[in-house]
Amino acid sequence: MNGPQSWQGTLAHWSIRILACLGFLLTVVSITPVDRWWARLLEGHAYDQRGDVLVVLSGSELDDGSMGWSSYLRARYATESFRSGGFKEMVISGGPSGGSSVPISVAMGNFIECEGIPRNAIHLETSSESTRENGLYSRAILNTLPGRKVLLTSDYHMFRARRVFAKLGVQLFAQPVPDAIKRSGRWWGRWPAFLDLLVETCKIGYYWLRGWI
Repeated sequence: MNGPQSWQGTLAHWSIRILACLGFLLTVVSITPVDRWWARLLEGHAYDQRGDVLVVLSGSELDDGSMGWSSYLRARYATESFRSGGFKEMVISGGPSGGSSVPISVAMGNFIECEGIPRNAIHLETSSESTRENGLYSRAILNTLPGRKVLLTSDYHMFRARRVFAKLGVQLFAQPVPDAIKRSGRWWGRWPAFLDLLVETCKIGYYWLRGWI
């Protein structure tokens, strides 16, 4: 006779615990700077604004082949950085994603060209579908371009991206884009930023297990 009651009591007990944990997490993410701290940890401390070759990694892509938010933000910062940092060449890395057949690097390159960066200074890598492939497929292009090379990607992506390139023998200085850090400044942006940080941290663990970083 105690079996069903015991089972129901255990279920209620764990339901209360789960709801309490969710409430605690909601409070932490909504009213504390945990996103900012996390993003700062992943972006690192170096911020190099000048160089010869700017390496830009693609981000999100919409189904119609246009840039998602992270790709747009990286392209906009890449344009400003190229103008102010004395760069001579830019490499944009990114193949099709998000259900599109158009490489996202093409959309980013078109945007950057429209912003006034010379087309002959823009090199596109159009096959990669992951951060590791960004490194693998960009390496051949980078080996033909002399000078100081600077990596530009979102703040939360910099930790993994820079180490992927280093593992492949390509040393890059870092120029993180304040993506999650900017979103964490407004309460409605904190949960999307938190989820990006959580997913990225899981990817870091996976890459570490595979020996890619």
